[in-house]
Amino acid sequence: MNTAAKLSAYGVALALVAGGAWAAGSAVGPFAGAAGLPGGEDAGHGDAHSGTVAEAARTDEPGGLASSRGGYTLTPTTTTLTPGTTRPFSFRILGSDGAPITAYDVEHEKRMHLIVVRRDTAGFRHVHPELGADGTWTVPLALPEAGSYRVFADFKPSGGTATTLGVDVAAAGDFKPVEYQPSRVANVDGYRVRLDGDLTPGRSSKVTLMVTKDGQDVTDLQPYLGAYGHLVALRGGDLAYLHVHPDGEPGDGRTAPGPAITFFAEVPSDGTYRLFLDFQHQGKVRTAEFTVATGTAAPVADDGHGGHG
Repeated sequence: MNTAAKLSAYGVALALVAGGAWAAGSAVGPFAGAAGLPGGEDAGHGDAHSGTVAEAARTDEPGGLASSRGGYTLTPTTTTLTPGTTRPFSFRILGSDGAPITAYDVEHEKRMHLIVVRRDTAGFRHVHPELGADGTWTVPLALPEAGSYRVFADFKPSGGTATTLGVDVAAAGDFKPVEYQPSRVANVDGYRVRLDGDLTPGRSSKVTLMVTKDGQDVTDLQPYLGAYGHLVALRGGDLAYLHVHPDGEPGDGRTAPGPAITFFAEVPSDGTYRLFLDFQHQGKVRTAEFTVATGTAAPVADDGHGGHG
């Protein structure tokens, strides 16, 4: 798949929240402001629209900010969870008639992608629930610590539009927010992942993730979700959701299995983003985390805390 197709299929145009702070509260509903640009979650999955005023208004909202959109509603069976334990987490996607959706298309090798992250962007999880006959999705879920978490459901109903919905859940207990400093290097399980390239507002930006282990390039990455890497970016403040895959794919005759994984992303305005790279090597998926501001690249910070297995 060429670069333009990747951008159409996976890109989302994001508008920056004023101040770019990491918020602890919930942001639901359309985002409006001078920084906002068209290109919400429906457009971000590459679907065509007729261009009406009503449709343009809907696409102004980035992905994951609303629990209900486009005739679909994300409804968890509970919004209160227990930290430090693994429990089943269940939810449904309801259609405009209130009935649960039971048929979904496979996107990136799965029918449902569930992203869970605390409001301060700690505790990132990317899991894939199983669908029951009654339309209920269920997955074992462990929230490591107390706090308010955002749950993103990324899916495409059969015959419908690819959509990302979001809802908050709470894990009771003493909440200690984490503040992340700018970092372009992550260390996880002996791997070192470096992010090169800038996020430049208003245009497609190339970013490359370089994966090494014990000082040596990793050149035998394994496919994960149909690619050599999977990238999620969350906007500071409201956790607006950007979901992209790399340029190229396994078996296309031009994409090497490491050490470089290249992505193209588009952000419309200045601000700070948290980026989460999932990659697979030697049969295990690991996650490298970064904190990146738009504009000129900051000096590389290597504190050894930018990833988890």
